[in-house]
Amino acid sequence: YKEDFSEKEVKNMGKFELKIVSGLEKCFMDESISSKKVLENPSMLSNERYSFQLCYAADTELFRRCKVYCKLEISSPIKEYIKLYSVEQIGVKMPVYLDQYDDNYLRKTPGFYPDLLLPFSCEDNFIFVQNELRSLFVSVECKEGIKEGKYPIEFKAVCEGEVVAETSVEIEVIGKKTDELSIHHTEWFYTDCLANYYEVPVWSERHWEIVENYAKEAVASGVNTLLTPLFTPPLDTLVGGERLTTQLVGVEVKNGVYSFDFTLLDRWVEMCDRVGIKIFEMNHFFTQWGAEHAPKIMATVDGEYKKIFGWETEASGKEYTEFLQTFLDALIPYLREKKLEKRVFFHISDEPKAEHLENYLKARAIVTEKLKDFTIIDALSNYEFYKSGAVDRPVPGSNHIVPFVDNNVPDLWVYYCCSQNVNVSNRFVSMPGQRTRIIGTQMYKYNIKGFLHWGFNFYNSRYSVRPINPYQENCGEYFTPAGDCFLVYPAQDGTAYMSLHCQHFYMALEDHKALKLCEKLVGREKTMSVVEDGVNLNYFSEYPHDADYLLEMRKRINELIKNA
Repeated sequence: YKEDFSEKEVKNMGKFELKIVSGLEKCFMDESISSKKVLENPSMLSNERYSFQLCYAADTELFRRCKVYCKLEISSPIKEYIKLYSVEQIGVKMPVYLDQYDDNYLRKTPGFYPDLLLPFSCEDNFIFVQNELRSLFVSVECKEGIKEGKYPIEFKAVCEGEVVAETSVEIEVIGKKTDELSIHHTEWFYTDCLANYYEVPVWSERHWEIVENYAKEAVASGVNTLLTPLFTPPLDTLVGGERLTTQLVGVEVKNGVYSFDFTLLDRWVEMCDRVGIKIFEMNHFFTQWGAEHAPKIMATVDGEYKKIFGWETEASGKEYTEFLQTFLDALIPYLREKKLEKRVFFHISDEPKAEHLENYLKARAIVTEKLKDFTIIDALSNYEFYKSGAVDRPVPGSNHIVPFVDNNVPDLWVYYCCSQNVNVSNRFVSMPGQRTRIIGTQMYKYNIKGFLHWGFNFYNSRYSVRPINPYQENCGEYFTPAGDCFLVYPAQDGTAYMSLHCQHFYMALEDHKALKLCEKLVGREKTMSVVEDGVNLNYFSEYPHDADYLLEMRKRINELIKNA
């Protein structure tokens, strides 16, 4: 076992290899570098984020398990726009549901999976490990736009002054820019999980710093719509249990009269404006899976701070009805004063089923008149429920979307979670990158207006019974396959680390933006002729499973844009 080598030893220690491959690859430690396909003729639009991977391996005859420290050298005219991340393996206990999966997974057994992306610089050690495949994730991005042209990027691994491996790629930059993302994109954002993980008081200065760090990372992930905890969100909470209180609205009761303080909400709005959030998604007014109860609401009652509503509160009861209407009488003028009327969505209750229709309609009736000028959205997958008129804007699961599409539901959204695990796209770490990425093209084809997912940073067990360490329990204590609970990992300093499955979803959003640009330049018919050329792309369950489809489709779309 040796870590320091002379120049002579370096020359004779065996074969070192660098290979540039698609950003969609997932390089497992026990795979061979020869199994990975070289990325050929990549192109990107001027202001998009284009990503690929630099994978590397060593085949040596040195004794035992040797690791060799190198430095990575990069030469390129666009070097200033390149960011590097080390793709780290994470331990996964539950990669799939053993009773619900298909053949389009990479692996189905517990083990180490590539997912965590740690920032990497050329000053860091670049480590070859004997007979182990590793990779760096490479992103090229300039928000202002890179000048049109073809740009080489050269990589060299250097040990003791000796170049032990090198490779290069030439990226064509097409001098046209995409517009901002045209769909609403929300990944539910949990401020309580951040307070728990970092052990800081809710809405303390340190908590606000951390929340803003994560909000910035959400925007960098393509999020433009942020779950806003007017009151502690009644999501993924054990019946009778509680999540940590995170309500932004101060409530005071004096002699039975309610008053409201929006000071913290002011600060939230300012923070969101600062980081680039476009839409405020107000938390649900009633509990999940049935709209039977009120969320937890805390108030200062005649000088005593205590809970005034919760699981013991009937959703459509007189007391909560009066509270909610009084609250909306204060909130709506506030939103208008802040000019937020067009930047707000409201929720009633998450994932109601057909048997909950009566409860849902009762709950909605409480706020219908007050919110007549606003949009109400909710995740639900029963078309008859929507047809009843209960929801303005339904968000069906991707595996239940067919009747919504066939009946031309306007302004249709889509979501997926742990239940969308057979045939459709998802972001489990055990899935191929192209399976995660395909949803951008699907959303374009079906004119989807929004995408919702329940977990940007859910660092709890199922039903939020307890906080968990996401590095140890990335499946939420056997709650969901790894990759569903969160998109980012917590860094020790209060910032967030990106994940590979998050980057693959971001690629989907970049595809969507490119397709919209292509449509604007050459028309939808010509754009769709490329998207659907020779493939079945029906609803959200039929699509090409190989990465080549997406890579080649984007090249052709980029050519259309270039020549328009």
